[in-house]
Amino acid sequence: MNHWAHFPHEADVGIRGVGDSKQEAFEQAAMALTAVVTDQQRIAPLEEVTITCSAPDDELLLVDWLNALIYEMATRKMLFARFEVHLSGRDLTAKAWGEKVDVARHEPAVEPKGACYTELVVRQNPTGAWIAQCVVDV
Repeated sequence: MNHWAHFPHEADVGIRGVGDSKQEAFEQAAMALTAVVTDQQRIAPLEEVTITCSAPDDELLLVDWLNALIYEMATRKMLFARFEVHLSGRDLTAKAWGEKVDVARHEPAVEPKGACYTELVVRQNPTGAWIAQCVVDV
C-alpha cells in the first residue's frame, strides 16, 4: 500500500505520500520530494542525517518535515534515497540516508524551494491508508 505520487499544480509540483501509518505516509512524501529532483535509484544511501522538528498539528508537521529536508539538501548539497520517520505526539524525529550531489550521475531536474500550505492534507482515508500531501515550490 505504501507509495508516493506527484499531482499537477500550475507551476509547482504536488507531492503525495500514502502509507499504512502516518509515519509511512511522511516517509513516502519525502520520497516524492526526492523524485521531483531525480530518480531515487541513482542515489546511494551512504550518509545518515538526523532531522527533528515539531509543530502544533499534523499538517504543519508535514510542511516542517519537508522544509527541513529541503534545508538539509541545500546546505549539505545532498540528495536522500531512504527515510525513517518516528512520530511522538507533535514531534518528529527522522533519519535520512543519501549522498552528495553528483550532477553528472544524478542529473537534478529542479531545486525545491519550499513546501507550501497549498493542497495540504494529512489524514486517514476510509480504507485506513494515511495520506500526507502538499505542493512544493520549485
